[in-house]
Amino acid sequence: MLNSIVTKFSKRLLISLLLGWVVSSACVAQAPEKTIRETVAAATVAATPDEQKEIILTLKLKPSLESLTWFEKWKAGEIFLLDDGGVVTPVLLTGAADGNDTFETIKLSDGTPYKAADGKAVRINPKEVEAAETDSGLRRAMKEVSDLAALANPDPAKRLRAVADSAIGQNVDKLPALQVLQKSEKDPQVMRVLEESIALIQLKSTVPADKIAACKKLGELGSIAAQDPLKVVLKDATAVKDTPVMTAAQSAIGAIDGHISRINAVGTAFRGISLGSVLLVVAIGLAITFGLMGVINMAHGEFIAVGAYTTYVIQNIFAGGLKLSPFGYNVALPGMNFASGANSYFILAIPASFVIAALVGIVLERSVIQFLYKRPLESLLATWGISLVMQQVLKLIFGSNNVQVGSPNWLSGNWTVNDVIFGWNRVFVIGFAILIIVITWLVLNKTSLGLLIRAVMQNRNMAACMGVRTERVNTMTFAFGCGLAGLAGAFLSQIGNVGPSMGQLYIVDSFMTVVVGGVGNIMGTVISAVGIGMSDQTLQQYLGNPVIGKILVLGAIILFLQWRPAGLFVTRSRSLD
Repeated sequence: MLNSIVTKFSKRLLISLLLGWVVSSACVAQAPEKTIRETVAAATVAATPDEQKEIILTLKLKPSLESLTWFEKWKAGEIFLLDDGGVVTPVLLTGAADGNDTFETIKLSDGTPYKAADGKAVRINPKEVEAAETDSGLRRAMKEVSDLAALANPDPAKRLRAVADSAIGQNVDKLPALQVLQKSEKDPQVMRVLEESIALIQLKSTVPADKIAACKKLGELGSIAAQDPLKVVLKDATAVKDTPVMTAAQSAIGAIDGHISRINAVGTAFRGISLGSVLLVVAIGLAITFGLMGVINMAHGEFIAVGAYTTYVIQNIFAGGLKLSPFGYNVALPGMNFASGANSYFILAIPASFVIAALVGIVLERSVIQFLYKRPLESLLATWGISLVMQQVLKLIFGSNNVQVGSPNWLSGNWTVNDVIFGWNRVFVIGFAILIIVITWLVLNKTSLGLLIRAVMQNRNMAACMGVRTERVNTMTFAFGCGLAGLAGAFLSQIGNVGPSMGQLYIVDSFMTVVVGGVGNIMGTVISAVGIGMSDQTLQQYLGNPVIGKILVLGAIILFLQWRPAGLFVTRSRSLD
């Protein structure tokens, strides 16, 4: 009888417990999740600082910029606590103050007006009501949440930076928020950095399987930032003889080293092509005046400076104007104060630099150069003296100090592909060099001016007998070469300072590029510029010393010219026989 009673009681107790568990589970499932402002409101009225901190830290699981707003209001003393019969309600002030310096109030938890028992809106004087306070521990908790709140920034660039920063210190407390973000992230670049940050933090895991998975992921990503953490993992695994973790860490380090080698190779190639493009842009004008006309123009660098200063003047005209003191006279150039002048001035500066340098070239050719054709020594000395005069004229007009030319936004910044950084200005110079070569080839081979230039350069006397006005052709050819130098100056103003003697930095490289390529051969100049640029950057990469690299390149050029004095491509014509 007793056993029967016990059995029945046990069954009823079990059924009651099961029903209670089901009901409680249903209630929990139906309980709505608190919003961020409700969570902050609950934290303000928590009984102890520890409870406040615990409630605040729950927001780490749902990063949001909204939490920053409420934290700032809390720390600024803008959240007030109203005690109504022992029930404390956090409120915010709204509206304007009345004659008694009182404000209307709204509940922090839901933003609805706070009303008294009689249904009337409650107005308070902030000086007479207690504000919610914070201490150092609570502020630290707020900072932890705030650091993760940036993960919810709608701007992908800011979100990416926040994700990358979250891996600093490999704080495992940040891992849940990153994993939550991983489920909803759509941007591929942010996702890649997110995977990298999660893997970096997981290297601190005490579970070997997590460490191995993190090592594998970092190796697949080629994470450069993971090199040192992986070495620490390898050292620790070696100390405890954990072979699987050691193998995973070594494999990841090897994969990253290979990735770095590929990055360096591609980066070196890009820098070499970029340097070659700069040499080409600088030398292409000299390839016309020296290569085709045979004029050793030592003032070529000063035409580069003319183009650069033209860019500087136009930049200031698009902005607030420019004050100059040429030869002791004060001259003020008015500015147009364009709102987008900083981004649009360079579009006008490109053709203007060509035109101004070409006009200066016409003056120089008509006044000096026309008397020095087929007299190389005299032309060298004369143009060298002219270069000194032009430098002094530029100093008298613009001053001896360098001037700064700002780059447009569309030439600033860089483009990163698989950890290889491509600077926009360097990409632009490569495209710019290609465009100049195409235009030069079209002018020389597809226009009547180009036909006349080639005819005069090959046999001046025969061309004159055929009715070609050789003096005009000489002038236009020299102006074209000087204009190309001005274009080079316009671009060089975007990657360095502009000064009266800036062209002297490029004059030797210009002659070297033209001579190695073959005097009078445009395609030879292109190949020479790219070859010199690639050789210079490759030697610098592997020798680790730019000076030694340049010395070796110069020595190689000297030996090459001993072998082929006429350069890569020999120009053959009756005039050279």
